[in-house]
Amino acid sequence: MDWTEKYRPTTLSEVRGNNKARDKLEEWAETWDGHRDAVIVHGSPGVGKTSAAHALAGDMGWPVMELNASDSRGADVIERIAGEASKSGTLTGGEAGRRLVILDEADNFHGNADYGGSAEVTRVVKDANQPIVLVANEFYDMSQSLRNSCETIEFRDVSKRSIVPVLRDICRREDVEFEEEALEKIAEDTSGDLRSAVNDLQAVAEEAERLTVEDVVTGQRDTTEGIFDFLDALIKEEDAEGALRASYDVDENPDEMLNWIEDNVPKDYAGGELADAYEFLANADRWLGRVRATQDYSYWRYATDNMTAGVAASRREPKGGWTRYGPPSYWSKLGRTKGTRNTRDAIAERIAEREGTSVATARREILPFLSAMTHHCKNRDLTVRMAAVYELDEKEVSFVTGSGKDTNKVESIVEEAEELRTEETVEHSGSAFFDAGDGAENANDGDEPDATDSSGDDGQETLAAAGSTDDATTAESEPDTDDAEPDDDQSGLSDFM
Repeated sequence: MDWTEKYRPTTLSEVRGNNKARDKLEEWAETWDGHRDAVIVHGSPGVGKTSAAHALAGDMGWPVMELNASDSRGADVIERIAGEASKSGTLTGGEAGRRLVILDEADNFHGNADYGGSAEVTRVVKDANQPIVLVANEFYDMSQSLRNSCETIEFRDVSKRSIVPVLRDICRREDVEFEEEALEKIAEDTSGDLRSAVNDLQAVAEEAERLTVEDVVTGQRDTTEGIFDFLDALIKEEDAEGALRASYDVDENPDEMLNWIEDNVPKDYAGGELADAYEFLANADRWLGRVRATQDYSYWRYATDNMTAGVAASRREPKGGWTRYGPPSYWSKLGRTKGTRNTRDAIAERIAEREGTSVATARREILPFLSAMTHHCKNRDLTVRMAAVYELDEKEVSFVTGSGKDTNKVESIVEEAEELRTEETVEHSGSAFFDAGDGAENANDGDEPDATDSSGDDGQETLAAAGSTDDATTAESEPDTDDAEPDDDQSGLSDFM
């Protein structure tokens, strides 16, 4: 049995290494009826965030409903959160009529196309009738509105002096003889990750009658076999069992190992054997998806079986010679496009917050239309309105339109957008973009816009209406010849997508 699960804390007093955070979480729960706020528990992986939430529920006598934001059915997750969080006390079985809703990987809301958007999640959290704990690794990957709606508690990396007593206690319960220095070495090498420390302890203890420093050092040396040697053994030499055993000595987690194998197996496999290998890799990817959705790391074994034994079993003929294996190609692609992706995601998040949609929908469906409608800023009036509503700077306007960010046109558009925002500082300020009858000409004539002059029920018209009314302005706009082609070093939305 996995020792991390077997020895998971059952009460907050057993949570090690984060005493202040633990006490703050307990205080939040005990005073919940007075403030009724949700809480975000954030910190590095393996420091005990989810375990602390479950231990809290045990101490409070609250039943637990645990959901995961990485679930592929994102809209269902939001509906289930809303359902559990809206229940009155009389419908729950815990003490004081409470139950604890734990939302794990809450920082992954923005990454799923099916979510109803961070605004919907924020609404659910604000209206909850039950206590909610949102668990996150990356605090700032969550939307600002969601962060501002919750209390926040940071769990820090667990210190070496807090990890060693945990390992010592486990050894005694498992009747494992040990040297104190061996436990200190494990704690030192896991860099504050208590879960990894327990996993490393179990891995070494299962191979040694008495745990010594040499066992720990030897175990580390055994796990540093080169990835290239492993690929050679997997793809060319070993049978299914041998390939699986070889994977035990590679210092890569299953997600990383899958990327290495996927990118390099086509260099030696072809035809039917390549098709079979990719089928096993697809199965491995499904198991890894289940790990992300459930946080049950026991599924790793099934992923590893498929990507190693399965790929080796797909080989139909001997492989010889030397092959130049390399790191996954997407690593370099991610490095080259990191700045562009960050710009894209920042714009998409702003659109999603305003329009009440998901970030994925804004990125996939709205941004391409904006790019086409404002290509090279030729529809200047619409570009100014877009920059005003979504508060775009020169870099972001350049990204959407495909124009160079240092051109006079982009700079002047951003300046006009700032002036327009100042003049339109009223409730539903976005009407400058959506109201077809209130164009840039009206914004410059010195008259203040009428906040009640709107065509839609809520003071806004649709994006389609804005696009149709601005078609006529295209003919009147004067294209800037220096923007006829985007700069060579400027990655635009159309290029990236």
